[in-house]
Amino acid sequence: MLQALEIKRNKVSLDKSTDVIDWIDHVSPSMTYDEFFSNYLIPNKPCIFNSKVTENWSCRRQWSVDDAPDFDALEILFGNLAVPVADCNKKYYNSQSKDDMQMKDYLNYWMDYVKSNYSDDKSLLYLKDWHCPRLFPNAPMYNVPQYFASDWLNEYYIANPDLDDDYRFVYMGPSGTWTPLHADVFGSYSWSANVIGKKRWLLFPPHQEDLLRDIHGQLIYDATSEELNDYTKYKAYDKRTIKYIDVVQEPGEIIFVPSGWHHQVWNLEDTISINHNWINGCNIMDVWHGLQKELCSVMKEVSDCQDMNDWTEQCQLILRSTFGMDYYQFLEFITFIATERLNMIVRKDKVISFKKFEFGTNHCLFDLDAIRLVLIDFMNDAKEKSLYESINERQQANKLLNKIVTCLSSQKMKTVCEADSEV
Repeated sequence: MLQALEIKRNKVSLDKSTDVIDWIDHVSPSMTYDEFFSNYLIPNKPCIFNSKVTENWSCRRQWSVDDAPDFDALEILFGNLAVPVADCNKKYYNSQSKDDMQMKDYLNYWMDYVKSNYSDDKSLLYLKDWHCPRLFPNAPMYNVPQYFASDWLNEYYIANPDLDDDYRFVYMGPSGTWTPLHADVFGSYSWSANVIGKKRWLLFPPHQEDLLRDIHGQLIYDATSEELNDYTKYKAYDKRTIKYIDVVQEPGEIIFVPSGWHHQVWNLEDTISINHNWINGCNIMDVWHGLQKELCSVMKEVSDCQDMNDWTEQCQLILRSTFGMDYYQFLEFITFIATERLNMIVRKDKVISFKKFEFGTNHCLFDLDAIRLVLIDFMNDAKEKSLYESINERQQANKLLNKIVTCLSSQKMKTVCEADSEV
């Protein structure tokens, strides 16, 4: 049976607090969906759910024994698969060197590393960004909590399997493995659940990361590095004024990382986690602004080639490789989401998420209002950058905007009429 998810508001507010949040709430899964939506998603505020939220996940039983990874079970389940593995001791640009391994080989490495008492002489390997849920769509590993159900990104990719991608991952690695300072793809939200083990998180509110950039604008690789104390290189850094959250995530807990928050993460024990990146009506404007900003950077970087006949198209190709999405796919993405919501309002079709949740009318209206605001800005920007004709060659953006405006107007009129009839 589907679980209905509804919110009280149906319009987006562009008034956002500029307060720097430097604390994190610990919350209970007794919180309602609307409370999470209003108190954490909209204000872009982090929180940690206690372990009750994952207590019924099958992976918490099947992948562990005595509160540690069950290597035998993991090899039976996944041993012959190729998995992406990062070497935490090898820096590659501002990330870590990564390669594929057979899962059984990685598990053998992990067991040997534990037996060596985590010797510094051995490699420090971390299995990360593995699309395990996509490979096993019918395996009952875990249930997405209701709070994270409004997930446009995975809704889009799951409905379009030909794209052969999604943003649902499994991470696993021994104590000491870590991920350098970064913000999540597209400026998305993320949630991360510890199936086994503990993590330490450093979370930096938006714009605090600017204090961690060198004189060339490059973000530091390790936010705990003594290199930050080199004033000639890191002129903006001041440990007395920078705001951040330093928190330990316990086994079974889920941490919600807001959009645009930079973070650095360490596994304090042998750890397995499940992570999703996600976008919805609360942060789609932030994602759009991130895409817009990245294209400006690309155009500036290759401005010396501006006389090329296909310069704007080349910029889109570069944008897709650096940001993960270009203007064409972004329009396709929001068109897909908008169409699903329009069909719910107009034709009463159900909008279902993760085969479990069904969105109510107010929720779909909120999503449409968010897309309306983004579409207006998107089309204006495309015109300014001489992209409008190529991206909107069939007037699909205009047609979509008109449909959304008509739908929202008729729904508003309907609400007014219903209110009058009750008086």
